[in-house]
Amino acid sequence: MITSVSGVLVSATPLSAVIETGGIGYEVHIPVTTAERLPSSGAAVKLHTLAVYREDSATLYGFATEAERDFFRLLVEKVTGVGPKMALSVLSKLSLPTLKGAIAAGDVGLLAKCPGIGKKTAERLVMELRDKLNPADFGHAAAGAATTATAAAPAGENKIRDAVLALTALGYKAADADKAVRQAWVALGTKASTEALIKKALG
Repeated sequence: MITSVSGVLVSATPLSAVIETGGIGYEVHIPVTTAERLPSSGAAVKLHTLAVYREDSATLYGFATEAERDFFRLLVEKVTGVGPKMALSVLSKLSLPTLKGAIAAGDVGLLAKCPGIGKKTAERLVMELRDKLNPADFGHAAAGAATTATAAAPAGENKIRDAVLALTALGYKAADADKAVRQAWVALGTKASTEALIKKALG
C-alpha cells in the first residue's frame, strides 16, 4: 500500500498533482483544499495517499494531512453510494474541520451543497459517519456546521473551526465562511491565531 509520496512537484491543477521521485512521475488526484496548500512547481512536497484499485485502473489520491486521507477512506469505505470521485468533491468544497462539524451537528443542508451530493446522500453521510468519527474531535455541538473542539483535536483544526464559527455568527453562510478561513490559513501560515484568521477572512 502506498501511504505517502514525497518528491518534487512537477505540475498541479486544482484536482491533480504530478510528483516526481526516484525518476518516476506519479499522478495524484487531490481535492481543491489540498491544491490550495501546494508549493510552487519545482519545490519539495509530500502528500499522504490512498491507492484505489479497480478492475481496469489503479488511481492514487493524495491529501495534505493524514487526517484528510483517513476521512477520505472513511467516506469511500463506509458510506453507501459514495465513491472516490464524490468523496474528493466533498473534500474539495469544505475543509475537514467544517465537514466533521457538519456531520456531528447533523447539518444536512450544508453537506448537500457539495457538488454531486443531494439531500439523501447528505443524510447518509450523517447517519453512517456520525458514530464513526472520533468523539475527541468534538466538544459541545454548536449551531450550524461548526462545533467547539476539545483540546484533543489538532490545534489547526481548533483555529479553523473557531474562525468559521465566528464568521457564521456574523452572518456568513457556512460554506463561504469556510472558504474565507481556508484562504486566510494559506496566506498567513499554520502559526496564525484564530483572531488573525478572522481578521484576514474579513479583510
